[in-house]
Amino acid sequence: MIVASEFAYQRRRMVRRLEKEFGVRDARVLAAMGKVPRHRFVRPHLRSQAYSLHALPIGEAQTISQPSVVARMTELLAVEPEHGVLEIGTGSGYQTAILGELARRVFSLEIVPGLAREAISRLRDLGYDNVKVQAFDGTLGLAQAAPYDRILVAAGAPAAPRPLLAQLAPGGRLVIPEGGRDVQQLVVYDYDKLAQTVRRRVGEEVRFVPLVGRHGWDKE
Repeated sequence: MIVASEFAYQRRRMVRRLEKEFGVRDARVLAAMGKVPRHRFVRPHLRSQAYSLHALPIGEAQTISQPSVVARMTELLAVEPEHGVLEIGTGSGYQTAILGELARRVFSLEIVPGLAREAISRLRDLGYDNVKVQAFDGTLGLAQAAPYDRILVAAGAPAAPRPLLAQLAPGGRLVIPEGGRDVQQLVVYDYDKLAQTVRRRVGEEVRFVPLVGRHGWDKE
């Protein structure tokens, strides 16, 4: 059994690797990664691997993303303390917790009810009172709490769902993996308040589970 001090050491080591090997520079993102206990978001028999730099299964054919991808997407999102954030694809709740460390308020949607229930319990136990998780089709967004300063999609989509783009606040940003079911590229959408246009930038290749829903992929 690994004791808490060993988990803390492994977490510090993970953060150093994210900075030195993966070029993560945002001090607030690194601090959040250094604070959130990733071992609490994986299955008990996998906790010894919690701070390795790879994805791990969390059940329901879903995964917890590798820390480097979580850090990269969070850095691209550029969350400020006053921001309201919408996350699509709660999964285990790990990315949700990272966002909870950075934002004023986080709404997170998970289409698999069992994962949503587990994430709600886990985040409550860890004291994330500024986070709200719901079991819902994330491709529809959450109109009643819109607009959002930032939207992060933690699943691979064929294209950015129109409801999500419509729920961006002026000056807002959406980060999403776009592409096929197996391989995608990180895409950043910025809502230009003055021009009233959305600018699209394409980044590196990533691999996410498919975004299932009305404006995503059909369930296989």
